[in-house]
Formats: sequence, structure tokens, C-alpha cells
Amino acid sequence: MTQAISAPFTGRSDSTPLVARALLACGAIAGPLFLAVGVTGGLTRGGFDFTGNAISRLSLGSLGWIQVAGFLITGVLIASGAVGIQRAIGHTTGVTWAPRTIGVFGASFLLGGIFTADPGAGFPAGTPDGPATMSAHGTVHMFSGMVGYLALCAAFFVLARHFASHGRRGWALACRIVPVGVIAGFAGSAATTAAFTAGAGLGLLALTAVIARLAGLAPAARR
Repeated sequence: MTQAISAPFTGRSDSTPLVARALLACGAIAGPLFLAVGVTGGLTRGGFDFTGNAISRLSLGSLGWIQVAGFLITGVLIASGAVGIQRAIGHTTGVTWAPRTIGVFGASFLLGGIFTADPGAGFPAGTPDGPATMSAHGTVHMFSGMVGYLALCAAFFVLARHFASHGRRGWALACRIVPVGVIAGFAGSAATTAAFTAGAGLGLLALTAVIARLAGLAPAARR
């Protein structure tokens, strides 16, 4: 027999406080906002090719400030969401490391906006197609993103334990599967940069879904 769970899942018996909900809402919109800015830029800026260029390269050129702003705003929103998660799940399993690792993920976007990616693969227009020497700021950009996504993967595993401890097996399973998809996408970037973009996008959208669930915004699962 299945039983619908209608009450918001926050890890507490009471509804999530208004301030925590606002912070969680910030975290939930971060991923869709970043992807919307990136996809729009990629489709409208001449010379950009999703199969050869990561969204990060949209930070370059005369309109690069738009993507830089996307990085910085996304970082702030994700950090806010991390605080909201801490408030929402209280002292339950996962409260210590889930917000911290998601906070690291948010910080990686701030660094990604400050330290831009290197040009390459023909973008911006006029850039040689071949590999270029990586600059200091390009190195910081790359490693901050790598560390950030590893932290996000760790956060999903921690949240899987949190969901499992509350009997939300479907959400727990999803939180264990998503990191595999993210890492597979990054590994596939050797063949096409689009795989990297897909893996990164999966992580962002999955984070949105999890935060929305913690805020009681997503439909309740069945068990």
C-alpha cells in the first residue's frame, strides 16, 4: 500500500520558516538562471559552438560581462541556498556537511566570475582553433570549477543519507545517481565539450530540485 506524503519535507515537524524559505528559493533559482544566461549567450554570440566551447568562455569578449555577472550572481544565490539548507534541515543527519559543501560550490562560481576562462576553439572570434597555453587566471577558473563540482557531488551523497534517514528512498537514490551523471559528463568532455556542459547542467538542475524539495515546493514523493 502506498501513502502520499503531503507535508513539506524539511527535516523538522514545523513548516520551514519564512527566512529559510527565501534563502532556499535563492538557491533553487541559481541553476536555471545560470543556464538560461549561458544558453542564450551561446545561441546569440557569433563564433560560439557548444561542442567545442564551455559556457565559461562566454565571459570573454565585449559582451563577456553578462556571463561574468551570471557567475557572480549564481555564486551568491547558491551560497544563500546553502544557508537556507542549514536552517531547513536543522540538526538532522547531513546538516553539517551538506551546507558547507554547497557553500564551496557557490564559492567556485564567484571565483569563476573573477578569474575568467582562457580563449580557445575559435572563441572569441579570431582565436586559433588549436590548444592554447593556460594562463594563471584560466588555471584558477578551471580548478575552482573542478573543486566546486566535486563538492557538489559530495553534497548529493550527504543529502542522500539525509533523505534515506527520513524514508524518502526515491530522493535518496536520485542523490546517489546524479553525481555519477555529473562525473560521466566531465569524463566525456574529452570527446566533446557538450558532454561537460550536460554534466554541469545536470548538477545545477538536480540541486534546484533538491532545494525545492527541502523547501516543500516540489511534489511529495510516495513511499
